[in-house]
Amino acid sequence: MDIQEVQERIVKEFSLFEDWTERYKYIIKHGEKLEELPDEYRVEGNLVKGCQSQVWLTVELDGNKLIFKADSDAAITKGLVSLVVRLYSGQTPEAILTTNPEFISKIGMQQHLSPTRANGLASMVKQMKIYAMAYKSKLQTS
Repeated sequence: MDIQEVQERIVKEFSLFEDWTERYKYIIKHGEKLEELPDEYRVEGNLVKGCQSQVWLTVELDGNKLIFKADSDAAITKGLVSLVVRLYSGQTPEAILTTNPEFISKIGMQQHLSPTRANGLASMVKQMKIYAMAYKSKLQTS
């Protein structure tokens, strides 16, 4: 599935919910589906800077696509990182760099996040794009 299709699917899923209480429950449930992050990845070097909660983010290259894995110590934050992992994991560095997470504004999420959570979400996206930039350079020199 390409990155735009993932965004459209996320927007469609959120449109099924009447209010933000239900949407928050869905975000938390989405986070519970994240694959368990092994302890060896829960290190200082994998912490996303700018998040109030602890968020660990790792990436590996599979062919020409990036595979992200993440976890958080807070339920809503874990759900938020799971959404951006869903969006960007399995995509090429170029697709990640040229696609912003528009689903956030399309579902009205930015109005329902505290400033610290919004900053944390922006930091997660920024870190994924930094990884994408690094792997794009690595792929070009290979």
